[in-house]
Amino acid sequence: MSMLDVTSDTVCPVARSMDLVGDKWTILVLRELYMGATRFEEMQIQTTATPQMLTSRLKALEANGLVERRPYSEKPLRYEYHLTNKGWDFYPVIYALRAWGEKWCKNPDEGLAVHFVHRACGHDVGVASVCPHCGDAVERKDLEALISDRFLHERESRRDAFKRK
Repeated sequence: MSMLDVTSDTVCPVARSMDLVGDKWTILVLRELYMGATRFEEMQIQTTATPQMLTSRLKALEANGLVERRPYSEKPLRYEYHLTNKGWDFYPVIYALRAWGEKWCKNPDEGLAVHFVHRACGHDVGVASVCPHCGDAVERKDLEALISDRFLHERESRRDAFKRK
């Protein structure tokens, strides 16, 4: 059965998209993949998902063609997770959520959690999808991510707490 069969009760692309990626845990797993995480443990640490929750989201993302598993160890058998082209095509949605969240879900004094610098001209693009300096439209591949000290500390604290368990 194709994905179209599963969602054939509507032709609405928003509803169909929500069927694939419409929950907090899936969005956070995708965020981690875009940030370069490929291993289960790191995704679990940074999303704070239970192992069962993360497993179910990764299986769904794989079944729906956004993620592929690749073995990195045979004994024991372990996998890394990598975005497919379909998965990378979802990135503008995450980028838009980031921009909206920076504007509406934070105090102004907190600053940006991640700064994106346009590799071509070296300027920070803020939350824009067009570089304010040179006017080029930018995609994720065009940007260097620089995590703020505050966000980096938050991520390291999660990692440290996980290792102490």
